[in-house]
Amino acid sequence: MAEPYNHRAVEQKWRQKWEENPINVNDGKKPKYYCLDMFPYPSGSGLHVGHWRGYVISDVWSRYKMLQGYYLIHPMGWDAFGLPAENYAIKMGTHPKITTASNIKNIKRQINEIAAIYDWDMEVNTTDPNFYKWTQWIFVKMFKAGLAYEKEMPINWCPSCKTGLANEEVVDGCCERCGSPVTKKNLKQWMLRITKYADRLLNDLDKLDWPEKVKKMQTEWIGKSYGAEVDFPVEGKDEKITVYTTRPDTLHGATFMVLAPEHAMAKELATDETREDVEKYIFNASMKSNVDRLQDKEKTGVFTGSYAINPLNGAKVPIWLSDYVLADYGTGAIMCVPAHDDRDFEFATKFNIPIIQVIAKDGKEIENMTEAYTEAAGTMINSGEWNGMESSVLKKEAPLMIEKMGIGKKTVNYKLRDWVFSRQRYWGEPIPIVHCPKCGAVPVPEEDLPLLLPEVEKYQPTGTGESPLADITEWVNTTCPCCGAPAKRETNTMPQWAGSSWYFLRYIDSKNNEELVNREKADKYLPVDMYIGGVEHAVLHLLYSRFYTKFLNDIGVIDFDEPFKKLFNQGMITGKNGIKMSKSKGNVVSPDDLVRDYGCDSLRIYELFVGPPELDSEWDDKGIEGVNRFLKRFWKLALDNKDKDVKATPELIKVRHKLVHDITNRLNTFSLNTVISGFMEYNNKLMELSKKGGVDKETLETYIILLAPFAPHVSEELWEQFGHTDSVFHATWPEYDEEAMKDDEIEIPVQINGKTKCTIAINPDGDKDEILAKAKEALGDKVNGTIRKEIYVPGRIVNLVIK
Repeated sequence: MAEPYNHRAVEQKWRQKWEENPINVNDGKKPKYYCLDMFPYPSGSGLHVGHWRGYVISDVWSRYKMLQGYYLIHPMGWDAFGLPAENYAIKMGTHPKITTASNIKNIKRQINEIAAIYDWDMEVNTTDPNFYKWTQWIFVKMFKAGLAYEKEMPINWCPSCKTGLANEEVVDGCCERCGSPVTKKNLKQWMLRITKYADRLLNDLDKLDWPEKVKKMQTEWIGKSYGAEVDFPVEGKDEKITVYTTRPDTLHGATFMVLAPEHAMAKELATDETREDVEKYIFNASMKSNVDRLQDKEKTGVFTGSYAINPLNGAKVPIWLSDYVLADYGTGAIMCVPAHDDRDFEFATKFNIPIIQVIAKDGKEIENMTEAYTEAAGTMINSGEWNGMESSVLKKEAPLMIEKMGIGKKTVNYKLRDWVFSRQRYWGEPIPIVHCPKCGAVPVPEEDLPLLLPEVEKYQPTGTGESPLADITEWVNTTCPCCGAPAKRETNTMPQWAGSSWYFLRYIDSKNNEELVNREKADKYLPVDMYIGGVEHAVLHLLYSRFYTKFLNDIGVIDFDEPFKKLFNQGMITGKNGIKMSKSKGNVVSPDDLVRDYGCDSLRIYELFVGPPELDSEWDDKGIEGVNRFLKRFWKLALDNKDKDVKATPELIKVRHKLVHDITNRLNTFSLNTVISGFMEYNNKLMELSKKGGVDKETLETYIILLAPFAPHVSEELWEQFGHTDSVFHATWPEYDEEAMKDDEIEIPVQINGKTKCTIAINPDGDKDEILAKAKEALGDKVNGTIRKEIYVPGRIVNLVIK
């Protein structure tokens, strides 16, 4: 009888062995495979079972690729700068340097409990000066290339975090990090010209093996559209207002115009009668975030009192302000065609503005419109010389026609805005810029990097719009690198995204003090082959990483322009009722006790078994008990048959090849929960066969190798018990033979006139006439009538047509 499985003894033994003799060694002969997790920021609450899920998925995939003969690049590091770490430090009343180091130590201990094959020699930390030296170096290179620039602009301002936020960091009108409502504030900001890369970021999505939903999210965020800019003269003034429209074909139906409240002409257009209302509306709009303004269901607005002239037909068009128009999209002004746009129709109906239909189905005008006609197809009406044209044709031709008339021009527009790169906080990379009264903004010389973050006691945000660094006069006051005159350092810091936008490059050369990454190593080991993490980073982190990669490719640091070949987004593990796990909700499940009671392997397998890995799954501790029982049953099965001299029967051979087929194909499609159910199913089959005469060694060893990526400790121990002196991970992933998988007999339905009457067991390669004869014999007296047709679909069905 086999000794009962003792998870504590086995796991402790193999942790020590792996530490002494690493299983993932680069011998220079194997091809590389780079599998990467999205690295964590060191939260004070540590890891919960939800975090484990992604790390287990990536480790399973890494070990699988190792068994396929690859050298695995599988590193781990820390996204330790930024708001999360600083806010936690403020909450704890401790310096972020101390809390960050303490949190990293705890999480690293927890990560080691996962038994992942992370190469800690590659470890990076975004707060390490040897790392952020190169984050600053990239910024300097971008500055010299004209991609980094200063601009005073209204930005999203979090009054709680006391810092500016990029549009992407505002979720439902609230700060992504703290949940506080976001307002607006005018500040001078450092910007990165990501818009210069808009077309490349959009077009190159086609060559990525990423989930379609992520590509769609990035496509929509970039928001490329084709249309025209049209100039509307302002009545009684020499000025014009330029609008951007994707539907210049509907210009005859433009019955009003809407400007963003921040538009340069907004106040100027107010009359004596409207000035008070206009200024009040502009102020109220400034207190709302862009996201709120776009999502507000009820449209608000104020009439300026002024009119524009429709350049196509000379009609007077009232000019309104409304906060659903944004100053930084298009020209900050739109023409409104209420008959063919739901939003414009709602606005026109609310404020009693005329509605003129210019596209009609079959050329017939709708009487008493109750909603906008938004179908693309139709015939132009009420449109002067354009009457009778097909709208789909005119949509393409109108921009050029408008250009020839001299009233506008064909153009392309994007929703993507330049990246707000300044943060008014302490815990971040100092921006390596010196402000000189004579020379302007001057980059810190590359040889003087890193520009170290000064040690301070008081690091809390000021709330004034300035970083706490502004109060450190001995650090702020410096000399200009160009002319030597007295100058001041930039006091804003970089956002958290700065380090995480390129960290994956540094892992393969993390100790290099002379360059960001050695080109020879970069050519050999990069880019990332598989990237695993949450879908919440679909726009922010992934878009920024792609931008950085393309820039570094442009300046010759690397020879590829996309960072991650394949992407997998795992779903969340939630608490009861699908509620996200968080310390504040009191529903966090720590993995520590589960590892202690059931073992690492049981928890690894249960993390995958709990549900499809790409979907959110509700956690229930009780489920791990079933997984633990499965491992113990396989342990007993393997050891009970280890010393038996069992010859592989045809049935055992068939089961073995089916096992390899099912596990391999489910694993390749990331159907990891069904991989686990497959292991359980085949374990039950082998237990039945064991009772009939035992299970052969080759079948059991095949099962052990397949199980190894999922339950490495159990598999290593059994592999050793089966007499092997080398690691199971130095074995080769088994292959299956489709011929060996074929059943000698299969059951197929026998039908009469399409209705199943019985089933018969047949040889799928058997003779057709013999199978038909067997079917008729099985039907017996159920055949009432004359058989008009006998149909046999090989290996699937027999159908007799009877009249």
